[in-house]
Amino acid sequence: MAEQRFYKIFSPIRDFINDSRATGILLIACTILSLLLSNLSFSQQFYTGLWQRTIHITGNSSIHLPETNLLVINDVLMTLFFFLVGMEIKRELTIGELASIRKSLLPVLAALGGMICPAVIFSFYNYYTPGKSGWGIPMATDIAFSLGVLSLLGKKIPVQLKIFLAALAIIDDLGAVITIALFYTAKLNLGYLLAGCIVALLLVAINKLKKENLFFYIIPAIVLWYCLFNSGIHATIAGVIVSFCMPLKNLAKLEHVLHKPVNFIIMPLFALANTAIILPNSMADVFTSSISGGVMLGLILGKPLGIFFFSFIAIKLGIASLPSNTSFKQLWGIGLLGGIGFTMSIFTSSLAYPSDSLQVISKVSVMAGSLIASIMGYSYLYNFKNTADIKQEHPPRKIIPFSFTPAVKPIEA
Repeated sequence: MAEQRFYKIFSPIRDFINDSRATGILLIACTILSLLLSNLSFSQQFYTGLWQRTIHITGNSSIHLPETNLLVINDVLMTLFFFLVGMEIKRELTIGELASIRKSLLPVLAALGGMICPAVIFSFYNYYTPGKSGWGIPMATDIAFSLGVLSLLGKKIPVQLKIFLAALAIIDDLGAVITIALFYTAKLNLGYLLAGCIVALLLVAINKLKKENLFFYIIPAIVLWYCLFNSGIHATIAGVIVSFCMPLKNLAKLEHVLHKPVNFIIMPLFALANTAIILPNSMADVFTSSISGGVMLGLILGKPLGIFFFSFIAIKLGIASLPSNTSFKQLWGIGLLGGIGFTMSIFTSSLAYPSDSLQVISKVSVMAGSLIASIMGYSYLYNFKNTADIKQEHPPRKIIPFSFTPAVKPIEA
């Protein structure tokens, strides 16, 4: 009975893993297609203009909503993606792989290292140049693309590593949002931000009252999204907040409903819209710039160094512990994939530089650095042989198929 119960709870993970390789391939195909359509003369104007086309969702001028197709995808649809991944992280924090404090601290510290090192490398390259304000560009890990590339490896990668990368990328994105809010947002609307905090507390209270009917969460979730969108903070964070407030019993049901639309509709649209970039005629000007050097080295070198060494030191000091069935060598591979910056990095580029020419240099550098990081990370992990040459702190425990061994007793949340 116990095995059947855990199989039922974690069956959405089985569905996600079965679909994830196809999702990764689809993301890469959409990216290639989008870049081609953006740079071919017969399709360039229509295709790039498609995502920037203004839409009018409501006739009420006092209601401020996303005004272009690109913003609808990035601010509305991607909220569902963050909601789905957030539910996965919540379950792991409560009854799964990240339930122990030492294991839950590891992605936090890894993300911290993965933000600090790239920013330092970029600043070293650009401190005395006009591009110095772009230090935040290589800090973010793109959760959609990094998980998409990792999914191509299929069963070669332990599920625990996928959970670790998802947690790391979410924390990383939260860090990027805070960085944007503090250093790259011209005007932060404190009224909407305060209202958003109040709604978030209301959602926590509803959870504490053990309300399981989804109706209690839907309206506050929409209000929270609207408040964050108008506060100047990236609205997709609402998806993470709401997911952490959902009752644990509802997670499996919601994942079954959302995982296919998110993986096969929202993420491909995200890839198509965010890679609609016109490449410059002269790539020499891009790759000889100090901005390019800072961004690419930050992603390719700074990310894996920061993620790996912050994790290594924390584990050796006993502050954190490795995910089950993983090694330091695999952790280095995850650090390489952490260099896939993409969306948040491109978004930060548009805020860091008022000059179109500097924006183009930084955006192309982000794409190039992310491509190299994805190839390096995939190649390293694909050729990695899982050996038992590392010492584990505890003997391996029996793992139920398609589930994670609970580190704590299941609890209601």
